[in-house]
Amino acid sequence: MITLRKSSDRGHAEHGWLHSEHSFSFADYHDPQQMGWGPLRVINEDRVEPGQGFGTHGHRDMEIISYVIEGELQHKDSMGNGAVIRPGDVQRMSAGTGVRHSEVNPSTNSRVHFLQIWIEPDALGITPSYEQKYFAPEDKRGQLRLIASRDGREGSVTMHRDASLYAGLLSPGEEVSHPLAADRLAYVHVVHGAVRLNGVRLETGDAAKIEAERTLSISADTDSEMLLFDLDQLG
Repeated sequence: MITLRKSSDRGHAEHGWLHSEHSFSFADYHDPQQMGWGPLRVINEDRVEPGQGFGTHGHRDMEIISYVIEGELQHKDSMGNGAVIRPGDVQRMSAGTGVRHSEVNPSTNSRVHFLQIWIEPDALGITPSYEQKYFAPEDKRGQLRLIASRDGREGSVTMHRDASLYAGLLSPGEEVSHPLAADRLAYVHVVHGAVRLNGVRLETGDAAKIEAERTLSISADTDSEMLLFDLDQLG
């Protein structure tokens, strides 16, 4: 079963310096029908104005992944990490027992556009940690490239959950497939472009909740970028 979530149906937050679309309930946006999907709790599509950002604040017991689409994001945290995240980079921060961090747009003239993703860990109170890796466009072209997983296989970043996150870049007419075990959930988010997921059309910002589908076939109508989550079920 595929449940379509249109981009226009997402929650919206406008703060002047921050323009955000919420796929699931977050902050002042609350929809009891959109509380997450399995352990996937947050996908916020954020656009931050030049020189602005999220000042130092704290998190606990959450796997936080940042995926930059355009621009640059400057990261600093209480573990002593400092980095600039650019398109192609995947940042994973395990908040665990507690971490404080800031995420700021260092540019003086360009917005940063990125996805902030939260996944519930399978254990609470772990030691906080940080990881960042670069995945070149050619590694995602015409395929689903694993970028985050529980065991860090294939050079992906490691997260504390039985979940796998893939990124793909498809040209018009290209198609990829992904097998889904009977006890797994999936979620597809279109970063840009237009694709067909088992015949269902998704456009920029659209997403789909997926269950009880044994194979996911994704074909592109236009140049497209998407993320695919293969998730265990909470319980």
